[in-house]
Formats: sequence, structure tokens, C-alpha cells
Amino acid sequence: MRLSYLLAGLLVAGLAAPALAESLPLPEQIIRTLDQLSGGPHRGERANHAKGLIAGGIFTPSAEAAAISRAPHFRRSVGVTIRFSTGTGLPAIADAGPGSRPYGLAIRFALPGRSYTDFVGISHNGFPVATPEDFAGLLDAVARSRGSKASPPPLEQFLATRPAAQAFLKAPKPVPKSFATQAFYGVNAFEFINQQGASVFGRYRIVPVAGEQALTDEEAAAVGPNYLMEELAGRVAVRPVKYKVLLQIAGKDDILDDPTVVWPEDRRLVELGLLVVTRVVPEARYIEAKLAYNPLALPDGIQPSRDPVLLFRPAAYAASAARRQ
Repeated sequence: MRLSYLLAGLLVAGLAAPALAESLPLPEQIIRTLDQLSGGPHRGERANHAKGLIAGGIFTPSAEAAAISRAPHFRRSVGVTIRFSTGTGLPAIADAGPGSRPYGLAIRFALPGRSYTDFVGISHNGFPVATPEDFAGLLDAVARSRGSKASPPPLEQFLATRPAAQAFLKAPKPVPKSFATQAFYGVNAFEFINQQGASVFGRYRIVPVAGEQALTDEEAAAVGPNYLMEELAGRVAVRPVKYKVLLQIAGKDDILDDPTVVWPEDRRLVELGLLVVTRVVPEARYIEAKLAYNPLALPDGIQPSRDPVLLFRPAAYAASAARRQ
């Protein structure tokens, strides 16, 4: 079985981890295994998506946004703090190397009264597992497969009963020419409620105005270890980078609480607004250490679905942030 770069990177990153300590809370179990897979813990770094950069900009809502939700950032322009990142807990991972994909994008929208709301997404449409317990099991299977003489190894045993995880690992994940030519997906569904009380369920999609553009295998092999980070900084210094913020509206029979299920492409897409990246923040280590995104920090007008992965995320992120401190 051909492993994706994601798990190939984890398998070679560090020593094999022991089975998860079941006495630990699940967020701690997951963070401990991520640390072990990356040869960590790495002081002051995230357990996953450790390598990143901070950017700033503005989000301007479209005319259609207020009809979807009464949330304040869909009625007026707001400032944003953005984090682009590579995969795994390796702080010095090469931007195009094994384990670097899927990439991450997190956006903090500044709201009135010093409040905020966050978007958290990845560069692949869909997630490998449907529950936090299965995510822990996947990481554990990866860890126990390194150097394993079992036949089949633990990872293949795990994937044999999780076809969605197997499909996720086999799916192509090309290397983009730039973060400015990479789309990002919110894999979890939310409910959006407008001023009249009407609601729809949807998933975010962040699409580059420049269009999606990928490197060939030969080009990806020739780029430097920090090419995505450096290229974006250079690009933004010349002109802003722009993305359309879209919402894919669920059909009446679409599954709302399972991030492994990708909705059909014929579902309605609503343009919520324009995200403009105007600057990359240099020497942002202090900001990165303090910044903890929370997809459940929601304003009036947006509610979470019952997706267990979504509901678990804040606990995992908080545990990782506490460890960074």
C-alpha cells in the first residue's frame, strides 16, 4: 500500500511510539503520540502543524453573506490574523517534504468588543477519520508500524476497517507553487442563521483568486526547504494575496456530522467575501506561541454541527497550547 506523504513523514520522523496510555485524557494521548512521532516534544512548538508563518490582512463580506448569517463579520469588513502551516510536529520540516501535506490554514476574524471567531482548515477536502478516538487509533497505528515485523503491520490492520482513512492516504496531495495558489477546506459543518432565523448548514472553502497551481514532481524536488514561507513573504511584499471565502451548502440528505464524507461538487457555493493578505509578520515567534485558534469560538449567527471531530478540536488545541507555554 502506498502511504501518503503525511504518514510517510510521520513514520520516518522519530522513534516508534508505544501504545497510547489509556489512563491519559484523549487530547493528551493524541498530543503525546504526535510528539513521539516527530521526535518531540519540541519546546514551544505545536504538536501538529508546528512550522508556520503569521500574516495579517482584511476580510470584506460579499453582498450575499448577510443573507446567510447574521454574524458580524458577514456585515462589515474586519481585520484578520492568518497562520499558514505545514503538516506534522516537525518545526524544521521541508515545505515540500514527506509529512508536509496537507497544509494548514487558520484565520482569526477580529469582531467588535475584542471578540473573535476562527476558521481552521486544511489543503485537502475531507478528513481521514470520523471520531477523535479513531484519530488517536490512526496515530497509534502509525507509531506501532515503524519497525514492526507484524504481517500485516498495525497501520494496514487499522486501515482495513477504515476505508475513508485509506482513501484519504491514497488521495493525491500535490505541492502548490505558492500558498497563494492553494485552496483550503473546512472539513467540519456549521449551521448559519440569518436575521430572519432561517438557517443552512455548510462547510467553508477558501479558494485562491490566482487559481490553483501545483508544481511538477521534478519542480517539487528542486525547491528549497522553506520555499512556501519565503515565496509568500516575497509575493505579499509586492502585492496583496487574495482568496474567495466560499460556503458549500449542504443538500437535504448530506451527512453533517462526519468529516470523512465529502459532499458532491454540484452543491450550491455561496461567496461569503474576499480575504486579502496584506502583510507577513516577521519574527512572529511570540505571536505563534500565544495564538491558539478555536473553531468553536462562534458569534451569534453561527452554530456548530454535531460532528464529534469538530466538538473535540478545542480541547486538543487547548492542551497543545498549554504545553507550548
